[in-house]
Amino acid sequence: MRSRVNYIERSSGILMPISALPSPYGIGTLGKEARAFVDFLADARQSFWQVLPVGPTSYGDSPYQSPSTFAGNPYFIDLDTLKEDGLLEQSELDGLSWGENPEKVDYYTIYKNRFALLYKAFERGFNRERKEVEEFFKENAYWLDDYSLFMAVKMHFGMRSWLEWDEDIRLRKPDAVERYRKELENDINYVVYVQYLFFKQWSALRSYAHERKVGIIGDMPIYVALDSVDVWGNLDCFKLDEKGFPTEVSGVPPDNFTEEGQLWGNPLYDYEAMEKDGYSWWINRVKGAAKLFDVIRIDHFRGFESYWAVPYGDTTAKNGRWIKGPEMKLVGKLKAAFPEIRFIAEDLGYPSKEVVQLLEDSQFPGMKVLQFGFDTRDENNKNHLPHTYTENSTCYAGTHDNDTLVGWMENANPDDIKRAAEYLGLNDREGRVRGVLRAGMASVSNLFVAQMQDWLELGTEARMNTPGNPTGNWQWRMKKEALTSALSAEIARMTMRYNRQNKA
Repeated sequence: MRSRVNYIERSSGILMPISALPSPYGIGTLGKEARAFVDFLADARQSFWQVLPVGPTSYGDSPYQSPSTFAGNPYFIDLDTLKEDGLLEQSELDGLSWGENPEKVDYYTIYKNRFALLYKAFERGFNRERKEVEEFFKENAYWLDDYSLFMAVKMHFGMRSWLEWDEDIRLRKPDAVERYRKELENDINYVVYVQYLFFKQWSALRSYAHERKVGIIGDMPIYVALDSVDVWGNLDCFKLDEKGFPTEVSGVPPDNFTEEGQLWGNPLYDYEAMEKDGYSWWINRVKGAAKLFDVIRIDHFRGFESYWAVPYGDTTAKNGRWIKGPEMKLVGKLKAAFPEIRFIAEDLGYPSKEVVQLLEDSQFPGMKVLQFGFDTRDENNKNHLPHTYTENSTCYAGTHDNDTLVGWMENANPDDIKRAAEYLGLNDREGRVRGVLRAGMASVSNLFVAQMQDWLELGTEARMNTPGNPTGNWQWRMKKEALTSALSAEIARMTMRYNRQNKA
């Protein structure tokens, strides 16, 4: 078993979005509170910090709908660190509003106030650090060249979607590309410098985590946003018409939970075109993710086996069709190109024999979600019950798309909770939430991950995302005083009891 490619040793981690960290600036950052969380993880003997995608967010604030699969989120750049580096003055930070509720992210207020500060930092730092910035650009030109131009042109057109730009630049005609590069040179430099700041701070945080023996697990969403440089810069890699609009988009079909299915709306890949150059777009994508994360969770892994294609313009996913994916032709390329990287396959959904076979062929650990195992509406979820697990899997108490354990116990079908209580031996003396966490820790899965909200026993108010609900998501933030030595000691005891402690 230990010679298996991408093998993850027996360990555990905590899922905590960067955005949910405490900070005085309305959203979590890569500064001292991120280091404090690393310290908490190390004290709790955790091996991993799992984060949500860290790219820039756009309409809807979802980290899964980003203008770039490679770029870092400017919201996460720590302003206090910029002040310490002489890039901002305290007087420039004083008096700015970052939202009224310290437990909720106010994205609109942050959007209004943050970018003017980052521009001040750019004006002071770009020439001062020009050599370092040029080196950074050279190392990341394979994505940053297009991204910086894309964002500069997007600002030029009032942040409208690239599908609404003038046709010459929308379709990347060479003369237009060169003209905009010259006209928008200052804005391009600004975008590059902001990314330089993000990756400088991210690298410092990741190094600190490694010193404390904590690795970082990050998501790689299988799809990219339509309004993204990933599409605009790679028109031949997607199923688009001659004007750049999709012919079909992503989603999932109707099931027991959604009568109309889920219409995600992402453009679909032209895998035949991608195969011709050895899937270089995907190889570059994993290369970018590897600069951020120690373990990469491939979101919606089953889409590599087959995917649901919905006609563009439909308002539901009902009229879609299944199309065969690239399967091991692509997965094998990624494994060969990155033998040192550990992957997790998000294989949730109906476990068709083809998806099961692809997971087995890939040797990636799949996902098991404890909450799913007790759903009395769908007997297919019995493969999420702990007695069915194998070592080469990752057990989650719940994911960012689930209610918290407290919320689940309060809002789920009472028969589901009764089944869970009987199976797991839940009781008031131990605490029902602690009983679920114990079950995950005790499972044979090599990796167990719980949301921070569940260790804090928070309710539905702390839920990160409700799929299908377009508003009110991605907002929860943790109170500064939530991380106590008593809690880290409790987690450490349970972690060591089930031999999941890190090797610190």
